[in-house]
Amino acid sequence: MNGKNFNTPMEIAEHTVGVGVKKVNKSWIKQLFVGLVAGAFIAFAAEGSNMAAFNLFGNPDAYGLGKALAGAIFATGLMMVVIAGGDLFTGNNLIILSVLEKKTTISQMLRNWFFVYIGNFIGSVLIAYMIVESGQLHSGANGLAAVTMKIASYKVSLSFMQAFYLGVMCNWIVCLAVWMAYGAKDVAGKILAMFFPIWLFVTSGFEHSVANMYYVPVGILAKANAEYVEASHLSAEKLANLNWGSFITNNLIPVTLGNIVGGVVFVGGIYWFLYLKKDK
Repeated sequence: MNGKNFNTPMEIAEHTVGVGVKKVNKSWIKQLFVGLVAGAFIAFAAEGSNMAAFNLFGNPDAYGLGKALAGAIFATGLMMVVIAGGDLFTGNNLIILSVLEKKTTISQMLRNWFFVYIGNFIGSVLIAYMIVESGQLHSGANGLAAVTMKIASYKVSLSFMQAFYLGVMCNWIVCLAVWMAYGAKDVAGKILAMFFPIWLFVTSGFEHSVANMYYVPVGILAKANAEYVEASHLSAEKLANLNWGSFITNNLIPVTLGNIVGGVVFVGGIYWFLYLKKDK
């Protein structure tokens, strides 16, 4: 490492390879639980960002401001994951550098992705369930519930390619946030490195598979409350489309595929080519 308080891109690439090796060598149960806590952290960030901005989302003149406020709050999620300890499926797309360097195998990477993804889902849905059961969605005379359900409805109404491209751009930025955090040598530097890219992706309205494991399930669970349904003013068609099947097929699958392309190709693959691939 150099004598500066940050790592060069070459050093970040080398560090990322080592991190990937450590991640895939954990037992499956640790991979599951390190994913579970990360899913919970992201869900906390999602519910907090909704709480902060729900009254702005309903105002077309302040919608962008609401997204910016939500993004500023949401950035806390990745900070907790990286600093406190946790694994996100999206960030773990960077394990591709370890594979390309032949330090790990594709099967090890896919095994890690599987258990971390399942852990992320469990942690996210757990928080969604507790948020609904706690009555938090009653906030603002059920205004928070209304916005929560509308967000979920919007996400399951995207076309496959819309969700895919929004997923690509999202994880391009998220993996860059993780990449830059690896470049910082102190906690303050890591926080700053993560804050602005995450703020950017949420403000832009891009789609993050793990965040959506909170955003959509909490809307589905809220649909069971008649007061929330009335406050949402969603049409019967949109309410019917807000279900677990549409969540998986219309959002989770295309967004996850897009996230993989964004993280594996546009960050992991490109930076491996630029800084680690040996020229002939």
